[in-house]
Amino acid sequence: MSPLRYLSPARWLGTDMAVDLGTSNIIIYVKNRGIVIDEPAVIAVDIKENRIIAVGKAAKAMLGRAPRNIHTYHPLQYGVIADYDATEYILRHYIQKAVGTYSLCKPRVIVSVPSGVTNVERRAVMEAVLQAGARKIVVMEEPLAAAIGAGLDVAASNGSMVIDMGGGTTNVAILSLSGVVISESLRIGSRTFDEAVIRYLERSKSIAVGFHTAEELKMLIGTAIADGRNLMADVRGRSTETGLPVQADIDSQEIRRAIKEPLERIVRTVVSILEKTPPELAADIADHGIVLTGGGVLLDGFDRLIARATGMAAYLCDDPLYSVVNGAGKALSEMDRLQDSFYDS
Repeated sequence: MSPLRYLSPARWLGTDMAVDLGTSNIIIYVKNRGIVIDEPAVIAVDIKENRIIAVGKAAKAMLGRAPRNIHTYHPLQYGVIADYDATEYILRHYIQKAVGTYSLCKPRVIVSVPSGVTNVERRAVMEAVLQAGARKIVVMEEPLAAAIGAGLDVAASNGSMVIDMGGGTTNVAILSLSGVVISESLRIGSRTFDEAVIRYLERSKSIAVGFHTAEELKMLIGTAIADGRNLMADVRGRSTETGLPVQADIDSQEIRRAIKEPLERIVRTVVSILEKTPPELAADIADHGIVLTGGGVLLDGFDRLIARATGMAAYLCDDPLYSVVNGAGKALSEMDRLQDSFYDS
């Protein structure tokens, strides 16, 4: 008996989905089902045999631990595709997993991209999603998707300001009447902070650590602003002087010094965008505050840092990790109307 008998018509005739194609994670939202995929955007390749051996969580577990013939890496860097073939493979793997093996019709996809991508970078994303199995692609800017996911009424004439920080990019945007009035995208994200911690430890303590350790330190004791606390943690790694395992203490002030420069760049960009904002929209933002979305804004004290720098209220949305994909998912109901940036196979 055919397996199609056990599937609803919506499953095997194709479906609509939203994809948050992030530097750190790939998240897929399927219409009427919600989020069905949330996996690290990591791939592991056996370079001797030229074959892919793992993707997602299984590949991430190999980071820093794999033998020399296994190359484990993020094929997306700073919000854009660095390795096209690897990105296409990961997308195909997860799209097929999301729609099911027996779907007869390719899905229609809304994919989010940073607001500052070039036409070439945008086209690369569209081509990768198309080759991964989509029949129609609509590209949506991340700040707009994040605002919708945060529950903002983007169709209103009132101005809204969104800061969306992911793994590789930070998007700062002013929105009004369902569009982006002014925006800027920085190639700075939560992984930038991890890289800064790694460099600090090598420079100041002569300890080499991996991204996993740096991320844990950032989440455990990292703060964006001094708050009177001085948290401590042990860090274990390899001595850059002797090559042997070593352990040292680090405190929250040191983590804050390590990530100070990328934080200052984000703050300067936020202030610059506000300075360019039309007065009427600036007044709206002053009344309603700045919305923070994306996993990067979960850094302790980031909301207070933005509030102090701008003199305006800054608050996290209810579900910052999934605001972009949830917003794109809500836009799926308008899929037939979205014609300005689509690609049909």
